[in-house]
Amino acid sequence: MERDLRTLKNVGNLNLFVKFLKLCAGRIGQLLNESSLANECGVSTPTINSWLSVLEASFILYRLRPDFRNFNKRVVKTPKLYFYDTGLACSLLEIDSVNQLKSHFARGSLFENLVINEFMKSSLNQGKEPRLSFWRDNVGHEVDLIQDQSGKPYAYEIKSAETFNWEFLDNLNFWGKISGYPHEQKAVLYAGAKELSLTEANVIPWNKLAF
Repeated sequence: MERDLRTLKNVGNLNLFVKFLKLCAGRIGQLLNESSLANECGVSTPTINSWLSVLEASFILYRLRPDFRNFNKRVVKTPKLYFYDTGLACSLLEIDSVNQLKSHFARGSLFENLVINEFMKSSLNQGKEPRLSFWRDNVGHEVDLIQDQSGKPYAYEIKSAETFNWEFLDNLNFWGKISGYPHEQKAVLYAGAKELSLTEANVIPWNKLAF
C-alpha cells in the first residue's frame, strides 16, 4: 500500500499520511469529521479531503452515505467511514491477534465494517451498484445499515455480541414506528449462532444471511 501511495499525487509526507490512515481506522463507523482529522494531523481541511479522495480512488476506504428519508424527523447528512479491507484496518490499529481483537475498543466497529463489506461484495459480485446507507436522526437514533431492494428499504442493526440482547431492537423498533415499515424489513445481524424470528424483527447470525 505504501509503495502504491508514493506514486499518487497529493501525498507529500508519507509518515503524516500513514498517521492520517491510522486515525481513519480508529474512526470506522463514525460520522466523518474532516476538521477533527485536520486538527489531529496538523494539516488543512482541503488536504484531508484530498487525501480521502486518494484513498477512495485506491479502494482503501469508502464513505457510507446517510439515508435522507426523515419520516418527519431531522436526520444527519454526514457520511461514515469504512475500510474495504478490515485486515488492513486491524493492522493500522496494531491488532496482531484474535485474542487482542476480542477486547479491543474497535471490535464492534470492525465487526460492523466486516458485515457491511459483505453486503457490498454481494451487490458487486452480481454486477449491481450497492444501494447501501445508514439512518440517523439528530438526537442519536440510528440504524447501522439500510439496503434498498426493489424500492423497499431493509434495516439492519449490527452487533458483535455472541448473545442476543433485547436492547438490540431499540433503534429498529424506533425506525419501524416512525417509518411504518413491517418487521419483515428489519433484522439484527450478530456474531451469535442462533437464529430467532421475533414479532419486532428477525435475528440472524451474520454468516447465515442469505443475500
